[in-house]
Amino acid sequence: MDMTIAFAGGGLDRADHIRAAPDRLESLMNWRARLLKLEGIDPVIAPDGGLEWGSLADADPEAELVFLGLSEDGRGCFAEVTPRIIGSVAPPNPRLWGAMGSLSPADLTIYGGARSLVDWHARHRFCAVCSAPTRLAKGGWQRSCTNDLCKGEHFPRVDPVTIMTVECNGELLLGRQPRFPPRRYSALAGFVEPGEGLEDAVRREVLEEAGVKVDAVRYVASQPWPFPSSLMIACHAFTTQREITIDETELDDARWFTRKEVQYAMSGAEDGAFIAPPPFAVAHHLLKWWLAQ
Repeated sequence: MDMTIAFAGGGLDRADHIRAAPDRLESLMNWRARLLKLEGIDPVIAPDGGLEWGSLADADPEAELVFLGLSEDGRGCFAEVTPRIIGSVAPPNPRLWGAMGSLSPADLTIYGGARSLVDWHARHRFCAVCSAPTRLAKGGWQRSCTNDLCKGEHFPRVDPVTIMTVECNGELLLGRQPRFPPRRYSALAGFVEPGEGLEDAVRREVLEEAGVKVDAVRYVASQPWPFPSSLMIACHAFTTQREITIDETELDDARWFTRKEVQYAMSGAEDGAFIAPPPFAVAHHLLKWWLAQ
């Protein structure tokens, strides 16, 4: 089954060999270079519906430039960390969700990586070891401590999150969080904790959120999720327990849905048993994958 997942696959050549070569990196900062236009950390959409690009002449002189990679024609592609976003919290932007539904897979991949990277730089200005200021290094894929006694090296972080469907006798367990739009149900999810394997995290999260003990766990797919920078690890689990006890601090509701109900929701209908997660979410692909089995 084709599984083209938003924010994953394609995009730019990240050119790791250039990041560690200051001379080569500087040689790419010329009139041919491209600058990804951002509104804070949200995308600027061009008239043709794709990402808007400019030149390095458009950059804020006080901004840090982050190297995103090479375009197909060999041009350096950059994004900027402007002083105005440092220390700020990006408010929810409804236009962003519309853009996510319309950008091409390649553009979503480029934007997702840029958003995560720029946001990380804006929030990691000081060394976590000694608290001294840090400076950008390796084209933006590292920050280095400026304290010569410390010399700490810090790298963009990714937080692993398990997201899982649970099956019992041909039915699927889905839940809804308080922040969801009305009648939307989706896969359960939770962060992987220190010292846990993925299977352990799936079992713990399902038990904590829905009170259901699961047995076998199967990996299905993954999705980089730039809000701010998670790796969604999609799994499918099995159980023989149907009784649900929800954690009301995590979920508004959780229930079992038949294959027919899932099929109807995935058709885009909004008058069925529930409304399915949107196509740019890996949970949507989990439901699609399950229906194809």
